[in-house]
Amino acid sequence: MILKPVFMRFKTLLISLSIITLLFACSHAKRAIWHYKKAVKNGLELIQSSDTIRISTIDSIPVIVDNKIYWEKIVTHKDTIIKYANIYIPKTRWQTKIEYRYKTKVLKQDVLKYKYIYKDKKQEKAKTNWKLFFYGLIIGFVLNFVLRILDKIYNPFKK
Repeated sequence: MILKPVFMRFKTLLISLSIITLLFACSHAKRAIWHYKKAVKNGLELIQSSDTIRISTIDSIPVIVDNKIYWEKIVTHKDTIIKYANIYIPKTRWQTKIEYRYKTKVLKQDVLKYKYIYKDKKQEKAKTNWKLFFYGLIIGFVLNFVLRILDKIYNPFKK
């Protein structure tokens, strides 16, 4: 007995929600207009993509009337559609996402390439100049030797 009012409430809630969605739902025409406006906003260009040409053909059919043959002319018309290939179709999200990923991968590869080129140049600049080191070492030993000799010769307190 307690479950019956709860079930009735749920049933009325379900019915009221379905009526609300039916009242406020878009019709197919409204939805199509909305999608068309969205496509135009995202870059759809309306170009005359096809043209209709009317082709006329003349046929003659023999008709027998009173044992005589008459030729009747019949003109038939056919419509053909010529399509042009210069139609711009906007890209989907998936296509733009793939293009973006490709562009970022290429950009990252370029950045890494230039990073390693710059690193190699830095390492070339950071090489030590061994000639200067050895010249300085030799000059230091020679000066040390010369100063010791001069110290022994001219120092009056050391004898």
